[in-house]
Amino acid sequence: MADSYNQSTTEYRRSILIQSIIRLVVCIIITIIALFPIYILVINSTRASSDIIMQGVSLIPGGSLIDNFKTLFDPTAANGTYVRSFQMWTGYANSLIIAVSSAVLTVFFSGVTAYGLTVYDFKLKGFATTFILAVMMIPTQVVSTGLLEFMVQIHLNDNYIPLILPAVAAPQVVFFMLQYMKSSFPLDIVEAARIDGCGEFRTFLQISLPILKPAFAVQAIFAFVTSWNNYYTPSMLLISSKPEQRTMPMMVTYVLNNDKVTNFGVNYLVVAISIVPVVIVYLCLSKFIVKGVALGAVKG
Repeated sequence: MADSYNQSTTEYRRSILIQSIIRLVVCIIITIIALFPIYILVINSTRASSDIIMQGVSLIPGGSLIDNFKTLFDPTAANGTYVRSFQMWTGYANSLIIAVSSAVLTVFFSGVTAYGLTVYDFKLKGFATTFILAVMMIPTQVVSTGLLEFMVQIHLNDNYIPLILPAVAAPQVVFFMLQYMKSSFPLDIVEAARIDGCGEFRTFLQISLPILKPAFAVQAIFAFVTSWNNYYTPSMLLISSKPEQRTMPMMVTYVLNNDKVTNFGVNYLVVAISIVPVVIVYLCLSKFIVKGVALGAVKG
């Protein structure tokens, strides 16, 4: 009897070990596939343009990183084409202003909306949820012409306001926040706060927000990255395309589309510089992503 128990225990542990090894191998493979393009991007930013053209893909770093930096920021290099097209600190500042403002507005107003749909019961609650889902299916490009015409009429083109203000209405974020709250948010806490005389807005800020902080952080990260990578809307609304107004994706596009000079090493360097803030955000806030995913999977 004991031998049979020991044998079954050993087989169970072996099965768990094999499953763990398989999961680990799969995760390593997926990680390599995900990081390989970024690795090639960084490697090519250290290589000379001639080496990239002649040798193609290489896994070994080159020795031209400093030269590429000099070409990118030297006013005399390539007749100053790179300096005029890519102003790094200006691009960082413009994109940060838009991305941070959009992320804050998106998370706050989407959180309030999802909180209202979760906590309160009213007649049009189902219709409101369905309407949000319907709006999610409408691409930005469908309404872009009307948005541009409207902004020109009210003289808000060439301005950051139409790039930030639409973040107030983010149906995708509302939907995901709604799912988080339905699966994890204890409504009993809200009822207890009401009995104690706590106001609705205070309940949301001081009680609900700390509980749902991981979910809010995850959506803030996604909203920041989405706004940072957005090229379509800024290129459409910033009509005059003044260098001091361009966002980082706009500057990268100007460099890559330049027909007068093509230096692949410098081009890769420009793209690598543009993704640095996104990488930093993910590395610093990755723990919130894990907590947010776990929060949506556990019934509180």
